[in-house]
Parts: sequence; structure tokens; C-alpha cells
Amino acid sequence: MKPLMFALPGNGELTARLATRLDAEIGELESRYFPDRETYVRLATEVRDRSVVLVCTLDRPDEKTLRLLFAADAARDLGAARVGLVAPYLGYMRQDKRFQSGEAVSSSSYAKMLSASLDWMVTIDPHLHRRSSMAEIYSITVTVCHASPKLSGWISQHVADPIIIGPDSESRQWVSAVASAVGAPFATLDKTRHGDRDVEIRLPNMERWRGRQPVLVDDIISSGRTMEAAITQLVALGFSRPIIIGVHGLFAEDAFERLQAAGALQIVTTTSVPHPSNQIDISDVLQSAVSDLTSAPTGKS
Repeated sequence: MKPLMFALPGNGELTARLATRLDAEIGELESRYFPDRETYVRLATEVRDRSVVLVCTLDRPDEKTLRLLFAADAARDLGAARVGLVAPYLGYMRQDKRFQSGEAVSSSSYAKMLSASLDWMVTIDPHLHRRSSMAEIYSITVTVCHASPKLSGWISQHVADPIIIGPDSESRQWVSAVASAVGAPFATLDKTRHGDRDVEIRLPNMERWRGRQPVLVDDIISSGRTMEAAITQLVALGFSRPIIIGVHGLFAEDAFERLQAAGALQIVTTTSVPHPSNQIDISDVLQSAVSDLTSAPTGKS
């Protein structure tokens, strides 16, 4: 039987692309708010004995998580064989330790909530900082897909003579892989974060790459402060206006407008989070992983 896919609000385009690639059926999901702002969810397509796939990218997760959990629990109650989640962007990965006494380790708490309602999950480039794998916090099968080949492909097709620049020393391995696939040199910034909106960066010696097109790449663009500072410094050094490429374009508050105002030549993101900057489709990256999981034996992993 074909997998049955449900698009949570705002995820219709990605669900349609995935369903076409997987030859899956798209089910009807109804959701609204009661007058007191409690969430109503109804799966209007029969799910019994079906492999159910919920599609919900989890940027702004506080607005989305209850609806997702209600849909997952409803599918289980109604007899679905398996319930999985495609979350191209996975929120609540930042707070992975207790930095100050009394803090909630929200990445672990969030993982427990999702693991309790799902059999599996597929995501793209989660922000594993102090974790070595998703298995440290998730008790279900989590397949991690990678978007770097898609970024390399876009750069190769659209940018002549690039210099690939990563946001910090921790990104070196990832950025070097993107640059290697493009056949371009790379560099990383020296970044010191003083707060959520206060970032200090220092460029390495870039003189040997003058004349190349700077391409700033990052997995997540949220506040945009690192990119903004890098744009300003690159232009001040006489480089061309840089191209900004991100896997997950969150663009918190006015980040997108600030990057444009700072002088970004172009801002490009994948379709992991819907945004006007989306130019790199990642449905093919997800296809194989979802296909494997929807054909797996029934039962929690």
C-alpha cells in the first residue's frame, strides 16, 4: 500500500514534491483554532494499517509542535501501522547543555516529546554542536540527510571563480567539503559570540583570493549577525558583494532585510524552510530516506 502523507500547515509544496517522487498518496488534514486558541486537528483520510508520513518543518516550533503531536497521536489511535515525520529543519537543537544553573536542556526535552509520538524522523543537517549523533537524545530512528551536495551544485552552476567562506572554525570540515566539490578555495571566519545578537568576527588573510567571488555559506541563518558583519568587512576590503547561501533560512526578526541592506549580492536558501529566498530544492535529498522508512517493518525502532 502506498505511503499516506499529510502536510501540516505551510508544508504543502514540499509534501506535493515528495509525494510525486515517492508515488505516495496525500491525505487531508484539517486544523484550526477554537475561540480560546486551543488547537483542533482532524485526519480526514482513513489511516488504518497505513504508513503515515507527517511533513512539518520545525522552524518557529512553538507554533507548530502541538498540532504535530496531536496529528501523530491521532494517527496512532486510528490504527496507522507506522507514523513518521519529515522535518527538514529541526528546532530545539541549540540548548544541548545546562550553561547556567537551573536551565532547561530543551533539546533533550523536545526529543523526548517527539520520540513518544513517532516511529521515525527524517531531517536535514540538524545543528549537532556538542552531540555526536541524534541517537544521544532521540529514542526513535532518525535519518540525517545532508544538503552540502546541493549547495555545491548550485554554486558550480551559478558562480564563477568563488571563494567559499564558512562562519567559524567549527564549520571547517563542512565548508571544505562544499568547496572541494566545487573545486574552489575556502576560508573560515574567526567568530566570538557575546550574545544572541552580538557577534564579533575576524576575517583571515584574504589577499590571495582578491578577484574571486565571495560566497558565505552556513547551515542556519537565524539572526544573520555573523553574515552581516562578514559582508561589511569583505566589502571594506575591496571584495565583490558576497553571495549568501544557507541550508536553513530562518531569518529571525528583520535578518533578511538587514542582510540585503548590508550589501549581499544574492541570498539563496534551500526549501527546508519556506521563504522567498528558496532556490535549492531538497525533496530529492529526502526521498531515499523516506522511502526506506515507509517500507520498514511495522513497530517502533
